[in-house]
Amino acid sequence: MDLEGRVTELERRLAELVEAAPAAPAVAEADFWALDALKARHPVTEEADGAVLFTGAVRVPTGHRYEWQYGLPAETVLDDDWAAAAASFAALGNPVRLTLLREVLGGLRTAAELAALDGVGTTGQVYHHLRQLTGAGWLHSPERGRYEVPAGRVVPLLVVLTAARPVT
Repeated sequence: MDLEGRVTELERRLAELVEAAPAAPAVAEADFWALDALKARHPVTEEADGAVLFTGAVRVPTGHRYEWQYGLPAETVLDDDWAAAAASFAALGNPVRLTLLREVLGGLRTAAELAALDGVGTTGQVYHHLRQLTGAGWLHSPERGRYEVPAGRVVPLLVVLTAARPVT
């Protein structure tokens, strides 16, 4: 088959695939129940700037359940010193630290268990990452050498990870 025939055949197959592909699910207005409730409490008007809310009810791999809700008026967020959040974002801005957080949520609790993971570096490097995460409040150490994500940070961590996903 010549090049033109091959391209024609590929175009035909592509058209069949596109036609057979399921349509992306539409988001109906009713799907915005949390947003509707937020707007009812904090409307966006000429006088009011609205608010930002994040919430979640989750079960992590260890079986622990967390429920969390936090919100602020938009004016507060817009007027805050955004640079103050840099340390928190910096702590999350490293793939090894994100791996450590995932593993802690999954049940690994000790520095030794975390240091034994492939790809996280030396024990010294792991301790450095754990200090960064602890200093930013993403981890705490209830006893020496054991780490946990504080209950009040589980849903915020998942929210940040959700927000960082590409918008499709």
